[in-house]
Amino acid sequence: MSQPIIEIQELKKRFGTNQVLNGFHLELNDGESLVVMGKSGSGKSVMIKCLIGLVQPDSGKIQVMGQDMTQLEQEQLDEIRTEIGFLFQGSALYDSMSVRENLEFPLRRHTKKFGKIKDATPMVLEVLKSVGLEKAIDLMPNELSGGMKRRIALARTLILKPKIILYDEPTTGLDPITSKEIIQLMKSVQETYKTSSIIITHDIDCARVVADRMILLIDGKNYIEGTFDEISKSEDPKVKAFFK
Repeated sequence: MSQPIIEIQELKKRFGTNQVLNGFHLELNDGESLVVMGKSGSGKSVMIKCLIGLVQPDSGKIQVMGQDMTQLEQEQLDEIRTEIGFLFQGSALYDSMSVRENLEFPLRRHTKKFGKIKDATPMVLEVLKSVGLEKAIDLMPNELSGGMKRRIALARTLILKPKIILYDEPTTGLDPITSKEIIQLMKSVQETYKTSSIIITHDIDCARVVADRMILLIDGKNYIEGTFDEISKSEDPKVKAFFK
């Protein structure tokens, strides 16, 4: 079996007296979608920040595509981050830039990966088509609905052709209909682009649709791991609380 594209072992992180992560481990295989669920403050976002090198863990091992993230210099970190896409709940579009400019921006920044691109329009249209928003190319962010902003943010992630996508609460703040649309889009993206994904969510419907595997993060550790069906059938009270 090939090496996992992401491997986390015995990850520990404390802030003051608060032991946020206490031996957390994770393996993400190539092409897999892994959902991590946990209560607010359980350490999900801290784990993601450790994973991409924004927070230094107290101890543990983090390997991404065979590279030890805790040992890389800043230039090496920046290079490996071009293979990792992010979709955060705030969408984080630049308000002063059109949709086209928002999508071109990462291409201009990462000339080492793509070279100098004279006309990025074909690449922009390709990813906009994948999220169903080709006609929004010249709109400004204030002309977009919340769901459209989330789609554009996903398109901006896809334009860098990442091998890995990290989703942090991708359906938070969206109405039920738009949430379902985003969930189906995530599923479609995974199938089309063959990405490997970690999805942090508390949305049971999202987990049900997109998860190949799930981890429940409780008390800083992997409390239970398995498929959605396996975990949802657990009689453990701590596990059942997530499925009420």
